[in-house]
Amino acid sequence: MVKVLVIDDSPLIRRVLTEVLHQADDIQVVGCAEDPYQAREMIKQLNPDVLTLDIEMPKMDGISFLKNLMRLRPMPVVMISTLTQKGSPITLEALELGAVDFIAKPTVNVSEQLSQYAKLVQQKVRTAAAARVRPFKLSQVQPIETLSNAQFSINKVLAIGASTGGTEAIKEVLIRMPENCPPIVITQHIPPVFSSSFALRMDRTCTINVKEAQQGDKLKAGWAFIAPGGQHLSVIQQGGSLYCQLDESEPVNRHRPAVDVLFNSLVKVCPKNTIAALLTGMGSDGAQGLLALKQHGAYTVAQDELSSVVWGMPKAAVEIGAALTVVSLDKVTQHLLNQAMKK
Repeated sequence: MVKVLVIDDSPLIRRVLTEVLHQADDIQVVGCAEDPYQAREMIKQLNPDVLTLDIEMPKMDGISFLKNLMRLRPMPVVMISTLTQKGSPITLEALELGAVDFIAKPTVNVSEQLSQYAKLVQQKVRTAAAARVRPFKLSQVQPIETLSNAQFSINKVLAIGASTGGTEAIKEVLIRMPENCPPIVITQHIPPVFSSSFALRMDRTCTINVKEAQQGDKLKAGWAFIAPGGQHLSVIQQGGSLYCQLDESEPVNRHRPAVDVLFNSLVKVCPKNTIAALLTGMGSDGAQGLLALKQHGAYTVAQDELSSVVWGMPKAAVEIGAALTVVSLDKVTQHLLNQAMKK
């Protein structure tokens, strides 16, 4: 059984979360706390496996509580977030501090919608229970000095796919990139609004330019393009150049954007010039696309288990032989760039 402690100042939210979690046979809500001070005592008494944590609470906000928790007693946390323009930067900060995942506050009244919400909450809690959680540390990562003057092939494209734990994993890869790196295309499973906040956060943090992809963006060196939430990102070729293409076709592997859509588009236009990495995430999205890329001449990388928050997507790729190499997160950038250098 996964033991869950619900932390929220709203009696309604506590009741809804308790109800939807109790529907699962393998999840038990062992308690509810209405503020972080009460939660602190209940964690000691009940020893839960996972916390659900509200961001806005009286006495102490969720971010302050999370900072203390990840410093003193790191454990899996799912943030209960307001999925808005205002709420997204705070939620991304929570992921940076060590929260495993986040989910929207329940606002649904229709029983069918509540049923879908229940399945999502249960899935997030199960994933968090199995996640590898680490104490929060301030990032000291810098661009790889030895590659700052390297010459990269003008035709190479770097492609990255990720899900749970991916926002921080992608940051660690991008922050090491020199400003003359090949163009990068990224699909991270993320809701609308959050993708734009994530791209802005990465652009402020990294040496390279990072933006949320728009229809018709031309791929160019020193730039990374992140798939918008709710839209698939593909790469197309026109007149000898590569461009971003967005669409809202059906979800693939239950996701939109889907990593397989991005990887499979590169199979069609430039597989031998593609260098692709599949990072931390739940499920198997991207594994088949990575295999197709490898079979058509691409260089393929999977993140290893020890450095992954959730070794799901990379594991699926490894199991079907899609990855030419499996490396820890801190070595992904170096592996991608080594393959992109002019021989």
